[in-house]
Amino acid sequence: MQTVFMLSPAHCGGRRAALLMNPAATFPLAVRLRQSGAPLGEIFSFVSGLYFRGKLAYARAFARTIRTPAGVLVIVPGLGLAAADRIVTAEQLADIATVGVSPDQPRYCEPLDRDARALAGTLAGDDQAVLLGSIATGKYVDVLERCLAGRLRFPADFVGRGDLSRGGLMLRCVLGNSELAYVPVAGAIRTGRRPPRLEPRDC
Repeated sequence: MQTVFMLSPAHCGGRRAALLMNPAATFPLAVRLRQSGAPLGEIFSFVSGLYFRGKLAYARAFARTIRTPAGVLVIVPGLGLAAADRIVTAEQLADIATVGVSPDQPRYCEPLDRDARALAGTLAGDDQAVLLGSIATGKYVDVLERCLAGRLRFPADFVGRGDLSRGGLMLRCVLGNSELAYVPVAGAIRTGRRPPRLEPRDC
């Protein structure tokens, strides 16, 4: 059985993204981005911090593929679904930042629809596509669900948690080699009461 993860994007219009794209920045990731490009996963981990780091580490730990070329895909505004190790240039990142993440934005929806349909063609039997991102609104779910024909899942433990809590939860799962339970998006309760805070770890 295949399990393919789709990670929601980092916000590329904020302070950390501006820091990364500053032409005067001298830290290694910014220099690499300007000179030769850098992997999406590394870029978004810097821009988003704990939440995206948790999603990326979790997806890499638990993805299982047979026919699907990549088990860790990132929703990228304007590009659709891209492998987490895809190299992106500074110019491309600046363009990504101009695309609104909304179901009524063709620049966002059309590439995502195209790639989600292509992904659906690689799935069969009990294969599942798991969204690691917000399921409370339709900005990801509306496009993905109609393309994936009932295969779209999400971690049940995401309901009621904020971004930082989700990121911390996923990093704990990686450390403990403990995969979360996934439920279908169709018919699911996607909002709920906030669960208890994660207990501090001794590390």
